[in-house]
Amino acid sequence: MTQLPPPAPRSAWAYFFDIDGTLSVLAPTPDRARLAPLVRERLAALSTRCGGAVAVISGRTLTDIDAICAGLTLPAAGQHGAERRTADGRVVRIPVPRSQLDRALPALTRLVARNPQLLLEDKGHSLALHYRAVPAMAGVSHRTMQQLQRQLGGDLVVQRGKRVVELLPAGVDKGRAIRAFLAESPFSGRRPVFVGDDVSDEPAFASINAIDGLSVKVGEGASCARWRLPGVDAVRRWLEAREVSESTGNAEDR
Repeated sequence: MTQLPPPAPRSAWAYFFDIDGTLSVLAPTPDRARLAPLVRERLAALSTRCGGAVAVISGRTLTDIDAICAGLTLPAAGQHGAERRTADGRVVRIPVPRSQLDRALPALTRLVARNPQLLLEDKGHSLALHYRAVPAMAGVSHRTMQQLQRQLGGDLVVQRGKRVVELLPAGVDKGRAIRAFLAESPFSGRRPVFVGDDVSDEPAFASINAIDGLSVKVGEGASCARWRLPGVDAVRRWLEAREVSESTGNAEDR
């Protein structure tokens, strides 16, 4: 895939953004993440130019998304799409195998009690085990989640991330969340753009590629994304890029 940055944003496109590692640098703990004021302003301006066709697609809850965006309320998919707020403010949540998640909690709670630098986050529709503060616990964290998933059955899947591993309802991923938005106003009929940085963003990149959208990987690492930005600062600069006239007939303007 190309290592080139994507073309400058167009007002005719629909935009989808991950948060952590994409719009905001990874914070030491999840609760400390915030968007820089300039990034928030650029997202608001882009949303205005695009008639509201800008959404956040994150592993975080909708409540966390709104706290991080601090006053900027966008359409959003939380918990990798397990909950989704449409452009008109309607919230859609998939059925969650909560009894199975509850059965996973005791083992995870014991693991965290023995290793207090780990962080267990119960998001309601998913469970996340963070090992940002203790990267050496990655193997144990992933093995524990895999064992729990095998014990609990096919209603749950394991999702890897940057120094985090999660138990999610089966059938949930960011690509499906984007496809749901693209069936609705104001996103329908527009060329989609997704910007993300993590392995959990790969289903969204694949979905975007399948419909001739722009998939943009932030940072290093293998990816099926077709474009690349080196980091969060580069995403901000890209948001500031001057829009090319849509009357040029360039294929990228579709």
